[in-house]
Amino acid sequence: MTLAPRPPGGPVRFADARPRALALAHELAATGVDVLAVRDVLGRFTLLVDDRTHPAPETLARLNADYGPRLTQDLGPYAAERPLLLASELFSADALLDSERAVTDPERPDGRVRVLDNTVVGEDWAHVSTPSSEADGTRTHRTALYGFKGGVGRSTATAVLARHLADAGHLVLVVDLDLESPGVGPLATVDAELPPHGVIDLLVESAVGNAEGLEHVIRTGYTPPTGRGELWVAPARGRGTPGVPYAYVDKLNRAYADVPGADFADRLEQAVRACEDAVARDGDSGRRPDIVLLDSRAGIHDIAAVTISRLCDLALLFGTDNAQTWQGYGDLFAAWLTSGQASAVREKLRMVASMVPDSPQGTYLQSFREHAWECFALLYDDLPAGADEFATDTFSPSLEDDAAPHHPIPILFEPGLVGLDAAATPGWQDRAFVQAAYRDFLPTATLLITADPQQSSEGPR
Repeated sequence: MTLAPRPPGGPVRFADARPRALALAHELAATGVDVLAVRDVLGRFTLLVDDRTHPAPETLARLNADYGPRLTQDLGPYAAERPLLLASELFSADALLDSERAVTDPERPDGRVRVLDNTVVGEDWAHVSTPSSEADGTRTHRTALYGFKGGVGRSTATAVLARHLADAGHLVLVVDLDLESPGVGPLATVDAELPPHGVIDLLVESAVGNAEGLEHVIRTGYTPPTGRGELWVAPARGRGTPGVPYAYVDKLNRAYADVPGADFADRLEQAVRACEDAVARDGDSGRRPDIVLLDSRAGIHDIAAVTISRLCDLALLFGTDNAQTWQGYGDLFAAWLTSGQASAVREKLRMVASMVPDSPQGTYLQSFREHAWECFALLYDDLPAGADEFATDTFSPSLEDDAAPHHPIPILFEPGLVGLDAAATPGWQDRAFVQAAYRDFLPTATLLITADPQQSSEGPR
């Protein structure tokens, strides 16, 4: 890693600080010490030298004298007040050096430098984990439906997919996590009345330990032709109770708050689990849903971060073939790459090409696939010259690989869907133009969901 040249007389900007700090961290590590580069919420860096096991005061004092001034000079306003510290100088050094959030510098994974990023929002994009299992080893399969930009038909696709899965005999739960723009709840309820409470109530009440007894899921009025499947919905907002203002905006203003012992990410995970538990509690069979669809908020937001990084087994990423889509996903993928989480998240992603226009010989989908492949290259492994792309220790799908994350699942553009008031149009999902729009999406998404090895052993009913 080399330092980017500073413009003559120009200031060091945010984007300059990280490569400069890590270059100095690796130079420092080359002297034989382990280094943790800590970035605070304003982007300022401190290099923390781990001298817990092999202290060498005279050597470390010299390093402090040599590197402290260099950090101050090279990082400018992005150098902390004390840009180089020794673990022995801190009362709480172990909390930093042993933090689970500290990741090895992905640019030089064999080095002795780790990075600990502290942020105000969006931290969960950088921390990917597998959803926890039930005590008996089985677990509901969760699929997130996400779009970097809104207006791509994500919520409508969620409702259509939910009914299709119920038709196949699954017990399906739809959870509306688009708190700023609730929509899939009314779409999927099929004439059933919304419950008194919603996901927003779970998040607010759980922050003060008061979530017990909320009514927040409803079995919809949809009866699958086979008679075996079920469709349940947990809406973002409930219908409220008579005579009491629902105050949705007031609740929304408090939903994201972190409180001691109940931070937002944990409360969101608990809310989804509470919805699954409620289906088992309120349903006639007493069984949990075997498939949950999470309709996520668009954009780089903490809800989407937690949903994709922590809650789901499969993430369907919606987009259209334009510069805004690829720039947005590129920024998101770059964050996963920088945090060292690329390998943990990439194989549960799959692109959905929404609102696909009719084009000669599929040129639109071809262009979409090429742009998606270029974007996903950030997450794929680089193959050395002459290496086999099918080597077991690499993940680098080809452009033509139709099972790769970048390969788009199409949803066709149908004019009849524009402006359709689905909630007020009985039987809208059975109309020919709706079936035509989703003819490729439904079987492909179903295969991805039901073939996943993480799926609950209960299977369809």
